[in-house]
Amino acid sequence: MLAMIIAAALIQALQDVEARAQALLEASGSPAAMVTVIDSDGARVGAAGMRVRGGDTPVTPDDLWHMGSNTKAMTATLAARLVEQGVIGWDSTVADVLGGLELDVHPELGAANLVSLLSHRAGVRANIGPIATLMLIGADADRDPARDRLAYARAALGALGGEPGAFLYSNAGYVVAALMLETAANAPYEALMAREVFGPLGMESAGWGPPGLAGAADQPRGHRPGLFGLTAAEPGARADNPPAMNPAARAHMSAADLLIFLDLHRRGAAGEETGYLTAGSFTRLHAPEGDYALGWGVQADGALTHAGSNTMWLVSMVVKPVEGWAGAAGVNDGRLDRVSGPVRAALETP
Repeated sequence: MLAMIIAAALIQALQDVEARAQALLEASGSPAAMVTVIDSDGARVGAAGMRVRGGDTPVTPDDLWHMGSNTKAMTATLAARLVEQGVIGWDSTVADVLGGLELDVHPELGAANLVSLLSHRAGVRANIGPIATLMLIGADADRDPARDRLAYARAALGALGGEPGAFLYSNAGYVVAALMLETAANAPYEALMAREVFGPLGMESAGWGPPGLAGAADQPRGHRPGLFGLTAAEPGARADNPPAMNPAARAHMSAADLLIFLDLHRRGAAGEETGYLTAGSFTRLHAPEGDYALGWGVQADGALTHAGSNTMWLVSMVVKPVEGWAGAAGVNDGRLDRVSGPVRAALETP
């Protein structure tokens, strides 16, 4: 009898998240929608809609979603792993780590440390200029992201973008932080993420850039808005930011693998032993100055949040350690003014 009751509860929980995905699909008008949740009933994924607008291939719970700026929380987690190993310190500065590279660094940016970069308080501009960005655009297979990050940092560090110590949300700051991590560890950022984050956590689907292969509806496509509605963006150079920006905004993964990452931070924030990072590292990652910590927004109730979009997708994530709940919701639709509200509503606590 107990087993039947538990099974019925699990079925109900799965039906709830599937209903949330369907409701998000209808409210947003997006080609596809995803909702994933973990709580006392376990982990589950709901998906609804089509991989490509106007197509006939439905999304599945195993499909890949573009994380956008949610990648920042993963980059900060990598930093914590390397700090624990003594590879770099939270107070290591740009000048300390990158001083041997051929960079013309503004003195105040040279004094910026890892924490200030990961909390958007280093004074680094939000993004490099359009011409410098254009020089780095390309498909993942055609670029060397580590080499490109050096060029990106050269464009980012020559002048202040804002007052050091003041909050200025900065993709460029995360690219510079990643350059510091890979310089200190003598390995490319992407290899470090595989070794220290994706691999140990079992996030087997994680990768970079727009998911799937061009010419095949093998994964959901991001969709960009235009005069005539939504247009699917085939994987390639024009379907995402430059590969140099992997640390700030370019991870992709399945909803289930994203949930692994969210549950790690739920347990860490709740003070549980994870065997992955120490309690002190989770405290450092989650402690806000204002309402932003390291890769996480922090709400008044202690909930950790973030959202990410490359203007063709939107995925939002939330961790509520007090309630023992974490989840994410997303659409493959870049109409942020239309889809942001429904995505947030899909993550209201069950």
